[in-house]
Amino acid sequence: MAADQAILERALATGEQEGGNVEFKERLTKDLHLADGRLESLAAQLRHRVLSGDGEAIYVVGVTDDGGLAGIEPDVFSETMDVLSLLSEEAEAHIESVDTWGIEGGLVGVATIHEGAMIEDDGHIVVGTAGHVDHGKSTLVGSLVTGQADDGDGGTRSYLDVQPHEVERGLSADLSYAVYGFRDGEAVHTRNPTRKADRATVVEEADRLVSFVDTVGHEPWLRTTIRGLVGQKLDYGMLTVAADDGPTKTTREHLGVLLATELPTLVAITKTDMVDDERVAAVEGEVERLLREVGKTPLSVARHGVDAAVEEISETVVPILRTSAVTMDGLDALDELFERLPKTGSAAGEFSMYIDRSYQVTGVGAVASGTVRSGTVEAGDELLLGPFRDGVFRPVEVRSIEMHYHRVDSAKAGRIVGIALKGVREADLERGMVLLPRDADPDPVRRFEADVMVLNHPTRIDDGYEPVVHLETVSEAAAFHPTGGQLLPGDTGSTTVEFKFRPYLVEEGQRFVFREGQSKGVGTVTSVTPDE
Repeated sequence: MAADQAILERALATGEQEGGNVEFKERLTKDLHLADGRLESLAAQLRHRVLSGDGEAIYVVGVTDDGGLAGIEPDVFSETMDVLSLLSEEAEAHIESVDTWGIEGGLVGVATIHEGAMIEDDGHIVVGTAGHVDHGKSTLVGSLVTGQADDGDGGTRSYLDVQPHEVERGLSADLSYAVYGFRDGEAVHTRNPTRKADRATVVEEADRLVSFVDTVGHEPWLRTTIRGLVGQKLDYGMLTVAADDGPTKTTREHLGVLLATELPTLVAITKTDMVDDERVAAVEGEVERLLREVGKTPLSVARHGVDAAVEEISETVVPILRTSAVTMDGLDALDELFERLPKTGSAAGEFSMYIDRSYQVTGVGAVASGTVRSGTVEAGDELLLGPFRDGVFRPVEVRSIEMHYHRVDSAKAGRIVGIALKGVREADLERGMVLLPRDADPDPVRRFEADVMVLNHPTRIDDGYEPVVHLETVSEAAAFHPTGGQLLPGDTGSTTVEFKFRPYLVEEGQRFVFREGQSKGVGTVTSVTPDE
């Protein structure tokens, strides 16, 4: 067998034993295995396996009683996982992870089940990172989540760069995600964030999680950076400025987006090991002046301490820290800051999640990934998905939920999750769609009114101007029709915004960024015009 099938090979070699933790199941169906008292019997069996394995059971699905590889159809496999999740809940356990393999007869899978209910981490915060290319943003995040010093060549950055060309060039070209946590005030690190099992272990062990949405520092991918900062439900922003370079044009761009979205932000001065103390102080002074230029109050952590940063960080006060991923200087202060910072968003309201990514998982089906915007979602929930290009919302069902590769029974606002959906093909999922409760009555929108501020424009914005609008995870060309016919650089005014190609779900009060070439601005939705 291939190396990545080692877990299956070990389980098959161990086999079912009277006092063992391995169980073989060809399939589990709701009609048969949850009826006539069988749920209690199978839950007791699962509980026995968990206790026999000192808190861990291994269920091999798609095999015969003697361990022969039979395989089952993808739909049957998904139903089997649903039933196994219910059995686990009944046995006061939970599914930690599921690995699948395709064989001639269908699918074979291994579910790892752990004792105990899922941990509720109400303090889970999500941090969006930004900064100029080569300013050490991804390297700093890599050292934070692993607890490992960088080798001076951006080695810890490789834990986040997910595309082969990114690793080869040392540049991030898409959003990356990372997680670490804290338990009883001590950091819980990820040994290797690229391994699913390692990230899942952090989610399981930590009682407080910190998720990073690591954006793109290279100017050609500013659109992707804006998507990361606007399209996720972030609690805080972290801007990196390299001590050997100082603030750049891109630094100002990223800072503008962070502050325009009213996101509490901190600045990490990186690479302090490469320059002397005088240069570090000079760069910190440049950052302070830059912040004051945009009406923000800088707060030096070196002078005022972490306590002051925790108490004062806000839309107007921006803490500044000095760090080095090579010497690890300043990372203890960042750890303490992230361990203590409060959750900024509210989980109140009905469930909603804008889709940022979609993918197909063998044995699971279509998966929609994004950050839960409000409310709570649970496995088995019936939802609405849309709007599709024709403006229609369609019913779907939640098969399962994963958070950083860890299977969970539910997810609250602020969680970055992948939701496996029944009733839709992956090819039909598009970024900018939204998931809502089944009883919601959403109105798709092509036009809305907004108050906008023009941050930069070479001339003036006239009627019919077409920038790209970034709202939640929506990135769509739209026509502007300003009240009064035009807007000048620095102007604040109102405009009608009309999506060029398709409708989206837009609500009053949502903030957005618009961009076209060197032109940039921010806005707030003031009213919507539902499609007829």
